Amino acid sequence: MDRRLFLRLGLGAAVVGGAVWLRDHVLWAPPRAAFPADGGTGWTPWAVRAVVPTVRARIGGREVRALVDSGAQYSVIDRPLFEALPRTETGGRGFDLPLMAHGVGGPPQMGRGAVLDVSVGGLRLSGLRAAILDLGPLAGDDGLGTPLILGQDVLSRVILDLDVERRRLAFADPATHEPPASVHPVEVGRKGRALATTVTIEGRTVRAVVDTGASGLLALRRSAAEAAGLLDGRPVTAGTSMVLGGVVAAQVVEARSVAFADQTYHRRPVSIFADTAAPGVPEALLGMDAFAGRRVVMDLGAGRLWASRLLDLTVG
Repeated sequence: MDRRLFLRLGLGAAVVGGAVWLRDHVLWAPPRAAFPADGGTGWTPWAVRAVVPTVRARIGGREVRALVDSGAQYSVIDRPLFEALPRTETGGRGFDLPLMAHGVGGPPQMGRGAVLDVSVGGLRLSGLRAAILDLGPLAGDDGLGTPLILGQDVLSRVILDLDVERRRLAFADPATHEPPASVHPVEVGRKGRALATTVTIEGRTVRAVVDTGASGLLALRRSAAEAAGLLDGRPVTAGTSMVLGGVVAAQVVEARSVAFADQTYHRRPVSIFADTAAPGVPEALLGMDAFAGRRVVMDLGAGRLWASRLLDLTVG
């Protein structure tokens, strides 16, 4: 089962047509990040034995597992967890700014916000504004077991360093961090606050959001899959994807080749999700399978990405 989440928050009629700057800097301002004296948390093992990166965090005096999700525009706390936390430990309040969240392939949810103080190792995130939503199997032990999602609002304030082969990660201060010699720049641009890169599918290109919350290699909107020639009569199989609030059906086809950066993958499954009228949903998501065996460094705030190279440049 793939896990796909694209979280978009609409902040209600009061700011319809208003400035994005107002939304991202005042109404939903990013958290304040305080780093240890040496500028980083050091390596910590992933909290869940899974393909996607997770970390142990403390919130309200409790240790919880959090998904580190570069495809989610904002951070999220599962509603039951928020309701169980002492108010004085969560920053003291929720707030009633209306929002609507869209998961890829799933129904939208209405919710409100919370102000949280979260610690991850020596990193302290204060004033983190998170959406209070029902995460479903993403939060439950029968699913990923992560009732907290750290999204682009957090990642825009830190360097995310992923050692995918060893299933460990570290956060570092962007002001002092230098990428290690083992990683090399990857061409990326912006899709909102997300990082987007070019992926070539059987000779056709798409722009894909780099999504650490997605487990597979690639997922495409149906219209993008059609434009890439993947719905040309080849076999289509049924699959499922874990999305915001539940599990939805997905279609899976086999791509003869998928190329990203210095890597070409042959005969790999590609997920297809339904087109949606929700604004901001990308045409493609590049997931963690694209970084298998690599070290990946992400500077979302500066719009930069580095990855180590594999010796074998063709994967069958």
